Amino acid sequence: MIRSELVDKLAEEHPDLTPREVEAIVTTFFDCIIQRLAENGRVELRGFGAFSTRARDARTGRNPRTGDVVAVDAKRVPYFKPGKEMRARLNV
Repeated sequence: MIRSELVDKLAEEHPDLTPREVEAIVTTFFDCIIQRLAENGRVELRGFGAFSTRARDARTGRNPRTGDVVAVDAKRVPYFKPGKEMRARLNV
């Protein structure tokens, strides 16, 4: 499912909201998650899962096209751990 499909589905299930209002809600929801992760925080949605970040160390890599050695900087990457309820529903 892509973002526009999510907005359409929510607008369909909530006819009292306009698609523009639903889009604003979805944007605000994702922006809040991104902001919290940028602050090195954690977002937990009970029954769904938890979003956090993981640190990746600096390393040397290779450019696949040329084979040249390239320095890859240390960085943080998003990580999602599904909740117990989600895992149970997926593995029926």
